[in-house]
Amino acid sequence: MIRCAWVPGNDDLYVAYHDKEWGRPVHDDKLLFEFLILETFQAGLSWRTVLYKRENFRKALAGFDYRKVALFTEKDEQRLLNDAGIIRNRLKIKAAVSNARAFIAVQKEWGSFDAYIWSFVDGKPLQNRWKSLKEVPASTPLSDKISKDLKKRGFKFVGSTVVYAHMQATGMVNDHTVDCFCHEEVKG
Repeated sequence: MIRCAWVPGNDDLYVAYHDKEWGRPVHDDKLLFEFLILETFQAGLSWRTVLYKRENFRKALAGFDYRKVALFTEKDEQRLLNDAGIIRNRLKIKAAVSNARAFIAVQKEWGSFDAYIWSFVDGKPLQNRWKSLKEVPASTPLSDKISKDLKKRGFKFVGSTVVYAHMQATGMVNDHTVDCFCHEEVKG
C-alpha cells in the first residue's frame, strides 16, 4: 500500500493518522478547533512531537472544548505550563486561550467556524495533484489570505504555514500525493 512519503511506515500512530484523518474534510467545529490548536502548538516543531502528545493535550485542554478553554484563567495557564505531557510554551498556551475566544467570536458572526473557514474554498476541497512531496508547498497565497484574516480576528500563532497545515489536516486541500491510496479516496 503506497502512502504519502512523509509517513514512516513503521509508526502505527502516524500511519493511522495519515490513513484515517489527515486530509479528510472536517466540518465539525470541535474537531476544527482541535486541529487549529494542535497546529499552533506545532509551530517550529515536528508534527510527530504534537501527534505523540495529542492525548495529553486533550486532557489538559478540556477535551478541546473551546467553550471551556475560552474560560481558562491565569491559574489554568500556569497549570498547563507545569504539565510535562504537553508542549510548555507560555505564548502558545496563552494563544490557545485567546484563540478559543476568537473562535467563539467567529461562530457568533458566521453561525459556525466551519462556515467561516470553508468559505475560503467555497465549501469544497481544493484538489491538488502532487507527484512528490517536494512539490507540496508550505504555504500558498490562499493560506496567506486566511492567515491575515484570522490575525485580524484576534487569532495568534496562525502564520501562513500553520494555516496551510491546518488546511491540509482538515481536508480543505487534498495534498495526498497522486500515488498515495488516500488521494482518490479523499478526492471522491
